[in-house]
Amino acid sequence: MSSTTTVDELGQRRRKVRAMGGEAKLKARRDQGILNARERIELLCEPDSFAEMGEFAYSARSEDRERTPADGIVTGFGRVDGRDVAIASFDLTTLGASSAAINIRKLGFLKDSASRAGIPCVFLIESAGARMPDIQGAVGMGRIGQMSSTNRVRDVPWASAVLGPCYGMGTWYTVLADFAVMRRDAAFSVSSPKVTSVALSQEVTPEALGGADVHADVTGQIDLVTDTDAQAIDALRRFLSYLPSNSAEAPPRARAPVQAPPPAVVEALVPVARNKVYDARKLVEGLADIGSVMPFRDSYGRTLHTALARLDGQPVGFIASNPLRKGGAIDGPSCNKMTEFVVLCDSFNIPLVLLADTPGFLVGLQAEHDGVAGKIMNNLRALALSTVPKIAVVVRKSYGQAYLNLGGGVADALAVMTTGEVGFVDPAVAVSVVHNRRADDGDGDYAALVDQMVVSNSPFELAGIFAAHAVIRPGEARAWIIRMLEVYRRRSHGGIGQHRLATWPTSL
Repeated sequence: MSSTTTVDELGQRRRKVRAMGGEAKLKARRDQGILNARERIELLCEPDSFAEMGEFAYSARSEDRERTPADGIVTGFGRVDGRDVAIASFDLTTLGASSAAINIRKLGFLKDSASRAGIPCVFLIESAGARMPDIQGAVGMGRIGQMSSTNRVRDVPWASAVLGPCYGMGTWYTVLADFAVMRRDAAFSVSSPKVTSVALSQEVTPEALGGADVHADVTGQIDLVTDTDAQAIDALRRFLSYLPSNSAEAPPRARAPVQAPPPAVVEALVPVARNKVYDARKLVEGLADIGSVMPFRDSYGRTLHTALARLDGQPVGFIASNPLRKGGAIDGPSCNKMTEFVVLCDSFNIPLVLLADTPGFLVGLQAEHDGVAGKIMNNLRALALSTVPKIAVVVRKSYGQAYLNLGGGVADALAVMTTGEVGFVDPAVAVSVVHNRRADDGDGDYAALVDQMVVSNSPFELAGIFAAHAVIRPGEARAWIIRMLEVYRRRSHGGIGQHRLATWPTSL
């Protein structure tokens, strides 16, 4: 065969691979305004930076070779904001991007390569699930078992986008990721609605089984919901901008000049009265560099607000109890969210800033039945095991066990705002327990008894025993946190933590 013939064949084969599942299917996607697998890669990566690996792979079944270009998953390496990234983009037009022997091997190669190279992994996912009859029977499952690997050590960041129907293997890559974004009309679940309907003998819709609302609000397995592919891919890019390429690097500082909010913003936001509410999201915005806040799982566990942000250009992870939701009482979902966020930040050397304004944990019959005690201890253990700098501020109230879970006795440095108070329970509850008095008893001594409990909760009492390291005005918080981050930046390890949480589950 001449070299000319080989070159011609290369061109023909490339055109066939790039045609994916055929023009009719690609046109149908264009008509719906949905990008195909290769267009998504182009949108994510810098121009001409994508190097495909496994371009000419096809199904291990000889009868399917001609209709499985790249075996349904496009894999390779591209540059995102100047950094190399490993990328897998699932091609729904090719046998539904169903999982089979060759594309599983391609994904394994990509993950191993990313770990060796020290670069993030991005998964652009839509998949019909397992390919049958490829994996049917003992031989099929045995082969998958020999190749499949869902073991994950957080040596490099993983980020996933669910951009269509997603079942089976695609679901695993979603819940294993450090960050998962989902297009609003997409769905993911362990089994498809068809399989589930057969198993349950009742019709189940994709939305009810695993729609965006289910995973953003109920399961907490999605961190952000967007309306379009482009918005989802932009969210992946932004998430990666806060993280290092691997766990052995410090997170990248912002390149743009820092714009700081005026101290008066926080001074005006935080009310003195403990029974008045405010939105902790605005507090984080008032402390962080302007325009730098990226909420994390904002629709789930809403009594705690978690967000990636920057302080003086440095990436940080904010955890703030939110009085706007249930008075700031921390419930089980919030506990799980905080634990997973601590694991993320500690695994990739991102300092933590904890802002407490909470009456404690939300307890009761349902909470106990849902195992809240274990969630609380998991949360505290994760915080204690984390080795990144931890800076804590008591904004107003911080009562009981929640005082510890939001940094009391665990943080490197703790300040109490002049609006803050620390105690075992709310003063009114303390009076009820200790003196058996209630506000509606008409007892003239009640107010005085409450005042006594408030005095013992004073920030100066905590500072007096050196359990608090500083007492600050609300408007001084940003400057104080930035200064403490400078002091505690782990110089002896180059800003790198010990990563004792690297093997913790990604979904609790």
